[in-house]
Amino acid sequence: MSNLFVVAYDDLATAQQVRDKLLSMNTEHLVELEDIVVVERREKDGKIKLHQAVNHTAAGAAGGALWGTAIGLLFLVPFLGAAVGAAAGAAGGAVTDTGVDDAFVRELSANLKPGAAAVFVLVKQAARDKVVPELAQFGGQLVQTSLSHEEEDQLKEMVRAARA
Repeated sequence: MSNLFVVAYDDLATAQQVRDKLLSMNTEHLVELEDIVVVERREKDGKIKLHQAVNHTAAGAAGGALWGTAIGLLFLVPFLGAAVGAAAGAAGGAVTDTGVDDAFVRELSANLKPGAAAVFVLVKQAARDKVVPELAQFGGQLVQTSLSHEEEDQLKEMVRAARA
């Protein structure tokens, strides 16, 4: 089961640094991310802007092209197969939205002050003892989690200890 963490920051740059750090930790297998979204509330107009880390359309097109080429080879038309596969994959990827629900992200982000940002992270698993100290250095305010109250209190204590 995945857990959701929402952490607010005073600015977009810090939220993007946290996202980049988490993506780096994901490649190091310290954390297994299901989804990560940076959200900013623009200073000038107060609008909410989502910065998705995963481009489902591009991923779908790449997968579709690969499968289309393989199927095209069977029928001796690999280029046509790749083109049709890429188009079908892109269309499928565009309608696929896994992870954190965009409507939920927008609703919760409406509470951000203008100029602030938040990171929404859906985590499958993590090495807490290594991840928490790395992220604690960025500060931020824990806005919401899907953890139990007891687990959330333990997490807050780990963050306090890491900052000390």
